[in-house]
Amino acid sequence: MVTDDPDDRTDPVVAAALHDAVHGLRERRPEVSASTVVVAWQRWFLIGLLAAIVAGGIFARTQTLITITVLCTAAYVWTLIDRLILFFRGLDGRSIVTVSAADAEAAEDDSLPAYTILVPAFREPEVIGTVIENLAAFRYPAHKMQILLLLEADDEPTIAAARAATAPESLQIIEVPPADPRTKPKACNFGLHFATGDIVTIYDAEDRPDPLQLRRAAVAFGRLPADTACVQAKLAFHNGGQNLLTAWFTADYALWFGFILPGLMRGDAPIPLGGTSNHLRRDILDEIGAWDPFNVTEDADLGVRIAESGYHTAVLDSVTWEEANSDPVNWIRQRSRWYKGYLQTWLVHMRRPVRLWRMLGPIGFARFTTLLAGTPLIASLNMVFWLITLSWLLGQPHAVQEQFPAYVYFPALFCLVFGNSAVMYMNLVACRESRLTVLLLAALTTPLYWLLMSVAAIKGTYQLISKPSYWEKTFHGLPGAESPQTTGPAK
Repeated sequence: MVTDDPDDRTDPVVAAALHDAVHGLRERRPEVSASTVVVAWQRWFLIGLLAAIVAGGIFARTQTLITITVLCTAAYVWTLIDRLILFFRGLDGRSIVTVSAADAEAAEDDSLPAYTILVPAFREPEVIGTVIENLAAFRYPAHKMQILLLLEADDEPTIAAARAATAPESLQIIEVPPADPRTKPKACNFGLHFATGDIVTIYDAEDRPDPLQLRRAAVAFGRLPADTACVQAKLAFHNGGQNLLTAWFTADYALWFGFILPGLMRGDAPIPLGGTSNHLRRDILDEIGAWDPFNVTEDADLGVRIAESGYHTAVLDSVTWEEANSDPVNWIRQRSRWYKGYLQTWLVHMRRPVRLWRMLGPIGFARFTTLLAGTPLIASLNMVFWLITLSWLLGQPHAVQEQFPAYVYFPALFCLVFGNSAVMYMNLVACRESRLTVLLLAALTTPLYWLLMSVAAIKGTYQLISKPSYWEKTFHGLPGAESPQTTGPAK
């Protein structure tokens, strides 16, 4: 379907689809919509907490700083221990669902489910032809595959490039009427109204998915329990050797998708989905309300709602290759959006903390908080503690000792050193087990990468207040991104 005049909102089909794409979730389930950043009780709680910290800083500065440091140190320790537990659980690989190429190809075409592929893209004329070519390589029966290219109706360069490309018969261009919020989940919600598949998946404009991935996911759904709502494929970068930043990013993904997510599968905790290559059952997607157009990490939010609704997510041993950001400014732009979205998602689902505790259990609840709130907040606080440590190292120990007695400062310093060493160890093992030995230097210099993370986290936290639903554009097709592939081949 190519919409002739998608911006004509007098068309009842287009108007209804657009209204539902923007307002559907918050009208049906306002308690899980990020259209409101914080509800009343959360606002008053945060104001009261801030007032208490300010008052403590004025009237009992030393005691307040000691209390905050102790609490932060405890949070670091819990986060580190839990991350190590998840890593070692994922190390044996038993949690990952494996479907061999032979098993995938042996599946009868008539037995395979109908598939809809959503490809939202905005201002991507340089790469849109490439993604069309990559999707045409899928080894899936054409009569059971529907590819919906979701393009903003006023994005004329990308639309022109898409129409000029050689496209498979199963591909249709859907022009999304321009409307706020300008986000990927809004486009996906709009496209869902034209989707016909029993399984729905998303790919980004720079993706190079495994040609057998749809077959592998379909076979995996047939093997997994009926309460499996999503099968998440692994994500990796094809340009990990381009520069040090892409190497850090590639090692980061190797640890996350190869070990942490499989470790989460073996525990009671939501799995924050990747923004692409998540294969979803359409009936469950409709049941839980599809995507939140106001949440800038709609994938993480959807993963939480899947778990909160009693369903499960599996990790599939199939790789989608992406382009790692090679430019620091572009990388911070993307990562700050992720951090902002993590905090958005945590605030949304903490509106009913008692219910969430009952649904996830104490461990799942703690991991939910650690992953979605702890990740950006700890990254932000890192900058503060690094500056304190730098002050001590540069010859101002007395100034530090006045505020932080030895029994507080040195445990925190030990935690910093041990924690950094543990994370470097996990990165090294992840690179070795993933056969990414070319990235060992990046794993050893990871602390420099954490500095960028801290900058991005501070920016994302600020934007949560100033521009909560603003989707900061990440640019793809940067010079040098087509460098030789440095990572192991997909199985």
